[in-house]
Amino acid sequence: MMKRDPKIDQQWYEALTQTETSRHKMFHLLGLLPSNPRCKLCNSPFRGIGAMIMKVVAKKSQSRKNPQFCDRCMSSVVPGGAEIELTMLFADVRGSTTLAENMSASDFTGLMNRFYHVATDVLVRSDSLIDKLVGDEIIGLYVPGYAGPDHANKAVRAAQELLRATGHHNAKGPWLPVGIGVHKGVAYVGALGGKDGLVADITALGDNVNITARLASKAGAGEILVSDAACSAAGIEDDTLERRQLELKGKKDLVGVKVMKTANI
Repeated sequence: MMKRDPKIDQQWYEALTQTETSRHKMFHLLGLLPSNPRCKLCNSPFRGIGAMIMKVVAKKSQSRKNPQFCDRCMSSVVPGGAEIELTMLFADVRGSTTLAENMSASDFTGLMNRFYHVATDVLVRSDSLIDKLVGDEIIGLYVPGYAGPDHANKAVRAAQELLRATGHHNAKGPWLPVGIGVHKGVAYVGALGGKDGLVADITALGDNVNITARLASKAGAGEILVSDAACSAAGIEDDTLERRQLELKGKKDLVGVKVMKTANI
């Protein structure tokens, strides 16, 4: 087990929780530059004109040691992290197995790549750290130090935008059925160490991460399940929204949510 360094963990805590900082502003500005993929930690783009600008202005380029990060972040960030309060968004493609069975492998790959592209754009523009693009799921972390103090509201708005971007408002139906879970709580966020002490990934761990994942798995196509904790933080007081009490695997108590659908967004 890796030995924790209190000084490094304190640095991580400050970086993840301090809101009105130059880091927060730069993360947002870099997210406005095209195009994806981009550094997982600072948002520097690795393709297109955005990458050209970063190479000239900031001397940044994609790291050869870990392509998820730019070379400057890769050389400066160290394994560690902190327990913080954040908002998490999990989006799942509904019925992906059936979709894959009814189209060629190349067509299914193209469909999922379109989903990754659209979802990444939505999350980047809403100041989310993108935790994972894996299988039929995308995970966004709305960390105060990057998304700002209104991170819960940004996560909910991003979930709504993701439904619109996947066509759930269209009369003919979505081009890809998606269900989304949004939850706010405390989780451990930080950089996991890999080979030779280099950072392998940045992720969130803990019970509230699992709750968010299970909310997404309970959401039907075109639904956003927003936990009571996230609703309270985002100031959602719409009494017309459907309420549900959900039994989640591994949880003794029911988890309350409000349900947003296309008609609500």
